Amino acid sequence: MDYEKLGFMCGIEIHQQLETHKLYCECPSIVHDKDPDIFFSRKLRAVAGETGKVDAAASHEKKKDRIFNYQACTTSSCLVEMDEEPPHPMNKEALEIGLQAAHLFNAKVIDEIQVMRKTVVDGSNVSGFQRTALIAVDGYIDTSKGKINIPLICLEEEAAKKVTEDDKTVTFRLDRLGVPLIEVSTDAGIKDPDHAKECAEKIGMILRSTSRVKRGIGTIRQDVNVSIKGGVRTEIKGFQDLKSIPDIIIGEISRQQKLLKKGEKVKSTVRKAEQGGKTVFLRPMPGSARMYPETDILPVIPSDIALDDIELIDDKVKRYGKEFGLGEDLAKKVAKSAASATFEKAIEKSKVIKGPFIAETLISAPREIRRKNDIDISNVSENQYLNLFALIDAGKVPKGAILDALVAISKGKFNKDAYKGVSQAELKKSIAEIVKDNPDKPFGALMGMIMAKFSGKVDGKVVSEIIKEQLK
Repeated sequence: MDYEKLGFMCGIEIHQQLETHKLYCECPSIVHDKDPDIFFSRKLRAVAGETGKVDAAASHEKKKDRIFNYQACTTSSCLVEMDEEPPHPMNKEALEIGLQAAHLFNAKVIDEIQVMRKTVVDGSNVSGFQRTALIAVDGYIDTSKGKINIPLICLEEEAAKKVTEDDKTVTFRLDRLGVPLIEVSTDAGIKDPDHAKECAEKIGMILRSTSRVKRGIGTIRQDVNVSIKGGVRTEIKGFQDLKSIPDIIIGEISRQQKLLKKGEKVKSTVRKAEQGGKTVFLRPMPGSARMYPETDILPVIPSDIALDDIELIDDKVKRYGKEFGLGEDLAKKVAKSAASATFEKAIEKSKVIKGPFIAETLISAPREIRRKNDIDISNVSENQYLNLFALIDAGKVPKGAILDALVAISKGKFNKDAYKGVSQAELKKSIAEIVKDNPDKPFGALMGMIMAKFSGKVDGKVVSEIIKEQLK
């Protein structure tokens, strides 16, 4: 497609959960999704916004006349989520993370942050509105197709999670409600569907670079706004997989083209992304009528919040390759993972073991142990990894015993004395005997027999060299 000739316009909104407690209370951001012990119901109504008008999207939801049932856990929700108590002051740590991200997006922080209410009466907010605060403006990112402006960065509340629904009732779980979100919105300067995917990836990378955002399915969502010449802006929600962004955009272009060919008017709506590039109608496009001031929260002056210098993940990948000898694929895996900080601490303390060994241990060892032994070693702490690397670096635990040692640590049965090395003389004698007793065995088989006999107490490289000498 010739997207310029098509009059293609596209912008994206990224919503990322932050790794801290809830935005307007002290409840933890756990997201249990099981064993609720609080139950209540509500009916919501649409109210006029600051303009004096009722928002079209809110009116659409109100006409459904549904009853909303809510479930909650006392360990992750309180009276604030139930709209039975006023909100507490804004979570300062969440604001700090948001401002740190704004700095990475080259944005200007607002002098005085005012919280607004955004009317939402689909039941996903018990109060009937979502609290949102503009924290920075006029940012940008650099992409392969030029600079893309980021006019708005907001801090807002996550919505409740829908559990079940029918024509008359909807049930929500409140553990997710109130979790802090940073919303990053681009302008409509995105050039084509693949460029939209690139921009979403770049924004996600920058947010993860703070090391203070949640990870995993459902912790980040993308909305895409699309229009073509003769059509109108359509907002598409529900992206979990970045790979689907180009297909969904192309599908929306095709939908608008078909309507225009039939002479039908393209209405500005919010649609939900489905599999196969299709979308379905959700509601009319909301507008400024849904906004009105939040009277329960004082304005925040952010000037006293100190920001750290943060290295972007993309820059970290390059440094890991240049300084520590990691291949590009391994460098990306380490830099993007939660193990990045552990890797850097281990590298700093190690004198003998090298970056690739440390990185492979942190990234590949848990998967290999799970595959071979069906054991989960996610309970192994950073300090335990660092202590094990120190023992290997000091020659007190052989490198070949790393998997066995990690399993022992995870089970609470690790004993460094069990990994005392074998003397060179003893090793050579045993290898000579095994080679002599198995004259028809190939090199690989001999290697396996010896490594199995010493069960990780010897270095594979040393064993390989001795076998080669014996075979000669």
